[in-house]
Amino acid sequence: MAGMDVLCSDKTGTLTLNKLTVDKTLIEVCSKGVDKDMVLLYAARASRVENQDAIDTCIVNMLADPKEARAGIKEVHFLPFNPVDKRTAITYIDGNGDWHRVSKGAPEQIIELCKMAPDAEKKVHTLIASYADRGLRSLGVSYQQVPEKNKESAGDPWQFIGLLPLFDPPRHDSAETIRRALHLGVNVKMITGDQLAIGKETGRRLGMGTNMYPSTALLGDKNTAVDGLPIDELIEKADGFAGVFPEHKYEIVKRLQDKKHIVGMTGDGVNDAPALKKADIGIARMKNYTIYAVSITIRIVLGFMLVALIWKFDFAPFMVLIIAILNDGTIMTISKDRVKPSPKPDSWKLDEIFATGVSIISQALIFVTRSRSWSFVERPGYLLLFAFFAAQLVATAIAVYADWDFCDMEGIGWAWGGAIWVFTLVTYVPLDVLKFIIRYSISGKGWNNTAFTNKKDYGRGEREALWAREQRTLNGLSQPAGSDLLGNKEELSDIAAEAAKRAEIARLRELHTLKGHVESVVKQKGIDIDAIPQNYTV
Repeated sequence: MAGMDVLCSDKTGTLTLNKLTVDKTLIEVCSKGVDKDMVLLYAARASRVENQDAIDTCIVNMLADPKEARAGIKEVHFLPFNPVDKRTAITYIDGNGDWHRVSKGAPEQIIELCKMAPDAEKKVHTLIASYADRGLRSLGVSYQQVPEKNKESAGDPWQFIGLLPLFDPPRHDSAETIRRALHLGVNVKMITGDQLAIGKETGRRLGMGTNMYPSTALLGDKNTAVDGLPIDELIEKADGFAGVFPEHKYEIVKRLQDKKHIVGMTGDGVNDAPALKKADIGIARMKNYTIYAVSITIRIVLGFMLVALIWKFDFAPFMVLIIAILNDGTIMTISKDRVKPSPKPDSWKLDEIFATGVSIISQALIFVTRSRSWSFVERPGYLLLFAFFAAQLVATAIAVYADWDFCDMEGIGWAWGGAIWVFTLVTYVPLDVLKFIIRYSISGKGWNNTAFTNKKDYGRGEREALWAREQRTLNGLSQPAGSDLLGNKEELSDIAAEAAKRAEIARLRELHTLKGHVESVVKQKGIDIDAIPQNYTV
């Protein structure tokens, strides 16, 4: 996660609680001879009574007695929900022996199932939009008779009988989590299967922005333009996508990766599995672990080789085994270390890792490599400290007292043991300076990572601002082909035009997000936005 710069998040169950409620007074009846109670009962019949998901639980619990969902009927066949069809269905026999079939699910799927007339379909879409404007999801319910009395038969034409409004409240910490992610330079995108209006309303409430698009915008090739932007660039700029299927989520992650982004994906449903597998998320402590592992490996191999070649020292295999056990035991505790997060997404610089590994050769390696600043400023985790001192005490005891004939080892005594400890302590401090020099010489930006400053948090605010400016440059401009930038006026003109275009897009996006924040507050306060002046303050 340390290097992630884009986070794609599912909405239901991730940004929201997935604890749904139905407002019975808002149920819309769309068929003659049916009332709100019947719409709710039919929806409950098309729900599971065991192993329920959040929607089934919500609907069945709306009945006076949950047992009414199967009272007086015999279930013949149940079609469970799947992320492609986005609906459930039940075929059952009533007390008179007649066969019936009920289906509930995403309104678009139910509308398509019922083959509705254009006027009726338009009315339903108007109702769906009115729900969405209030942040409510819609659930369509349909019914048909099955005169053939066969679960495989097509049955009579489907009737669209009603709409249920579902409210899924956002998690209490979602807005703060998104704000912190944006502050750390991570672009958060909502990827949801709900209607576009629902996604935008949720985005307003969580402060994500409302620059969202339907999944149909993803169907073109990479050269297709939507709102004047190619598909790949649209995916980069969008705050989210609505009405998506599993293949859309996978495609979004894939295209972002093709644009050299490190992509994270969150979700808790089966429909998120392909995108979750495709996304590439690292672990924050992996970089510290790698630097230390490379450093200690090079130190041991290089040190043993020089001692064996120059001084003809004969290492017993048992000695090598002891060193490996002590080092590996210390390495394992890095996974639980207490480390400061990077103020910006990390990038892997293998040359820096190997150069640092070759240069730093000391028992204090693990403390030097784990820290971006002075190693003695940031306290390690207690488990790491315990593992380090335990390893050093065991190694010191073996070096001083060991007298083992089976491996030809003889103790060196406290005089040499103390000399080794003094040498280790004396060479500890210069290792930090050497670390900074290596980083600066390799990356050219090493001074941004050092502690040579009196600024708050070692100049973290300035580093974040610098990173933000660099990101705008990387996303907004391509590097010129020639080294003489000023000598190519045509290229400069193209770069300036491209920069102006992207600046305008960014400005409109910020204004759109601000407008969404204002409208969200207005709705929460119950203010009629059309009845107050345009220059309003909320």
